Amino acid sequence: MQPLIEGVRPSPSKTRAAITLGIIGGGQLAKMTAQAAAQFGCEVVILERQSEFPAGSLATQTLLGDWDDPDSLLELAALVDVVTLENEFVDAAALAVLEQQGHTLWPSSATMRLIQDKFIQKQTLAEAGLPVPGMRAVERIEDVAAPVAEWGFPFLLKARRNAYDGKGNATLRFEADLEAAWEKLGGHRGNPLFAEQFCPFTKELAVIVTRGIHGEVTTYPVVETVQRDHVCHVVSAPASVAPETAARAAELARRAVAAVAAVGSFGVEMFLMPSGEIVINELAPRVHNSGHYTIEACECSQFENHLRAVLGWPLGSPALRAPAAVMVNLLANADGPGTPQGLAEALRVPGAHVHIYGKARSGKGRKMGHITALGATHEEALAVAQRAADCIRFG
Repeated sequence: MQPLIEGVRPSPSKTRAAITLGIIGGGQLAKMTAQAAAQFGCEVVILERQSEFPAGSLATQTLLGDWDDPDSLLELAALVDVVTLENEFVDAAALAVLEQQGHTLWPSSATMRLIQDKFIQKQTLAEAGLPVPGMRAVERIEDVAAPVAEWGFPFLLKARRNAYDGKGNATLRFEADLEAAWEKLGGHRGNPLFAEQFCPFTKELAVIVTRGIHGEVTTYPVVETVQRDHVCHVVSAPASVAPETAARAAELARRAVAAVAAVGSFGVEMFLMPSGEIVINELAPRVHNSGHYTIEACECSQFENHLRAVLGWPLGSPALRAPAAVMVNLLANADGPGTPQGLAEALRVPGAHVHIYGKARSGKGRKMGHITALGATHEEALAVAQRAADCIRFG
């Protein structure tokens, strides 16, 4: 049996002729990855914990099970040629069982082990000579005294695992904030935490880097992200920074993904400091919200390049199709059904590319979709994207 193109060959144990991708997790990232897979005739099998999920309508087959259970992971792997992930929360030890049984997994369990504990992640980056904020492990609430003495206030207290979109983080501005933050993050229950130095940044930057199985690398434009209540709200590409700043950010992003032996599309979040220094905030070992604009704005999207990378295929061009692009996330206003209100009005906006994720329920601040627009300037693209976004409501 011949592969679609040279790279991963279909498993002889499968009865399907097409190359089959297994995805752990079935949210919007899996959905957009599955859309990219469809254009190459690939089939997709998804392992999810719940019966309703955004990518369900695009999957050739779905499995319900606990993705931290090696048996569920092995059931998925037996049906596919390559396994990949849409989130960083799957236990690395469980993932390692797939590799031990001869299955192909990208990113590898070793990479996931380095990244999913954010303290270990930043230690790894620091050991590679990359700039990260100051950090200290804190096992007891009394341990916080040392970073306070070194940095003063404000500083951050963070969960080492399973934190995203501001969840699992607390900014401490006064000593009186400590006890409540420690309890909120589960320190009193033994949840591993660490303290991190506060970065008074001027801009938040991000870069999508796709790295292939042989170390080949594609780097997308450096973008600026704007957060709303700790959730990404607007992404502007390319970032309005000096060329030397963009080049430095891209270089750091490439070095960061190499430091963890990445394979696939990774998001690298960074802070631009008042001095012009760039500090790496964190890595996401998967396609990333800051790269959704690439679907319409780039010659090859982050999702297509992720697929190309994990299958061992040539990487595509990240070049922009227009001078500027802006993505606006559609964040729910309240709890309620996942059906969008005002979709027809948004579709009347010329130049607006509307993506609705198909989540069954909305929740305040939950990502329910996004709008992308291209333009000659950021202002032009933002005006179009925001006009369409203002039409749509959830909850």
